[in-house]
Amino acid sequence: MPVKALLAEPTAVPDAIALVLEEAGIDLVFGISGGHTGTVFSALSRRQNAIRTVLVREESLAGVMAEVYGRLTRKPGVILGQGPWVLGNGLIGTIEALLSSSPMLLLTDFSDTPAFSLHGPYQSGTGDYGSWDARQSFGGVTKQVFSALDPGQAVQATQLAIKHAMAGQPGPVAVLLSLAALMGQVGPETRPRLYPTAHYLPPRPMGADPTAIERAAALLSRAEKPIIVAGNGVRIAQGYAELVALAERLGAPVVTTPSGKGVLAETHPLALGVFGTYGLPAANAAVSDADTVLVIGSKLTASDTARENPALLDPTRQVFVQVDVEPRNAAWTFPAEHQLIGDAAAIMRQLAEALPTRAARAGEARVTAHRDAHGWFDEPAYSATDAPLMPQRIIAGLHATLPEDAMVTCDAGENRIFMMRFLQARRAGHFLQAAGAGPMGFAIPAALAAKLIHPERQVVAVCGDGGFAMTMNGLMTALEHDLPIVVVVFNNSALGWSLHSRGPFAAEFRDFDHAAIAEAMGCRGFRVEKPVELEPALRAALTAGVPAVVDVRTSLATSYLDVTSPLAKS
Repeated sequence: MPVKALLAEPTAVPDAIALVLEEAGIDLVFGISGGHTGTVFSALSRRQNAIRTVLVREESLAGVMAEVYGRLTRKPGVILGQGPWVLGNGLIGTIEALLSSSPMLLLTDFSDTPAFSLHGPYQSGTGDYGSWDARQSFGGVTKQVFSALDPGQAVQATQLAIKHAMAGQPGPVAVLLSLAALMGQVGPETRPRLYPTAHYLPPRPMGADPTAIERAAALLSRAEKPIIVAGNGVRIAQGYAELVALAERLGAPVVTTPSGKGVLAETHPLALGVFGTYGLPAANAAVSDADTVLVIGSKLTASDTARENPALLDPTRQVFVQVDVEPRNAAWTFPAEHQLIGDAAAIMRQLAEALPTRAARAGEARVTAHRDAHGWFDEPAYSATDAPLMPQRIIAGLHATLPEDAMVTCDAGENRIFMMRFLQARRAGHFLQAAGAGPMGFAIPAALAAKLIHPERQVVAVCGDGGFAMTMNGLMTALEHDLPIVVVVFNNSALGWSLHSRGPFAAEFRDFDHAAIAEAMGCRGFRVEKPVELEPALRAALTAGVPAVVDVRTSLATSYLDVTSPLAKS
């Protein structure tokens, strides 16, 4: 059939941009109006039945929420706002999206003043004398930048940005809109010609070459001690069921990278948890003992590999098979004899179909042996009676009170290392952390986005007192949008990582009562100083029906050094 035009009659550019977002299936937009982007907010007000617009109090919240939306839905999360502040304040979500391969759309402006761009500038990002260069600045932190200087370009650039954000290795893409572009109209006679957005969306993700699949499957079927290393690429591909099917078909233990934690329930009989620098001893022992390593959706960073310690991973004694959507990522860190390029979920289906049936019991026996030898979520400090509370004791409280399908988001710093190490993820896809860039201030906006996407689930943000202070204004957004998230604060009056790595100077805080701050905002607040108070406070917070903060006085007796693998110290 002939392709129809996007528009049948003249339409204001902002309304056409809103139509493009709707056609792409994007149903949430995050931001704060500023500069020329107020025109797009106005257009979104006319599409409230299709697109929910979430007003935040600062762009860093919108950036993280957009990144998490992209990570959980495979559709670009949209941050909408004024150019300088989407760049500056929204940067933590943008860099996380770039390094974690999350599809994201930065819809913003030049903040230009047409006819006066050569005069003394105010906010302008055109790159003219005296102004800042928006193209160059956004180009350093995104996958691609599209500039729109006239009405037709504004609409087409939005469509192309959505395509580029999703195609191949996903990532953040910026659209810079000039005032002239936003103030115009587009229609059936516009040049460049405008077509429905469906024609710009990437095709269905594809698997790898069948011949390459057959060779890799033959190798894996001959392996005596295969192991699967699952990364964040499994989450991006939403390949949770495919990972389980492949692991059971191959009969192989599964470990995850830090960014991949939670792509497999850590209650599964083939799960060994996170490996690497801060990994579980059982996971590291299994990886070290493997003869064949199947890496799925991981770039194998220095933290993943314990700084490339050959006692953990070593291509001179192990054979590598690597699955990645980006050819440049395969065999990046280690030589990979077999490289399978394509969508992780599709390739896992292909491998499972190509492998002969292999009893999972052999893999389960290996997992059990490693768990018995090295321990498995059985820390003695889970039952510690110390006050202030040990981090392990707080996490044991979460185990005891959270429903199995609860979603947990983590911040950065020492608290994230403790959560990664001691919290057992009980459902695939229900644990989120900023492991690509690792910015503080991630947990609360990530929880807001997760609650918007999954309103039926309990969502808990876990952060330190440093990270809480950065984004506690997200509780205002939670109240305004009726998002009853729970925030658990590891309150040790310090930047724990900094204090334990270099001492107390410029690493200590006053002891603030974060529960009282929450109450003053209109949330519920619970202050926990003794272990006996923890579970009752968590249960009350989970059933409060409004945003709630559980502020836990936390011990500094445990540090990240205590959970650093000896492999990373040698």
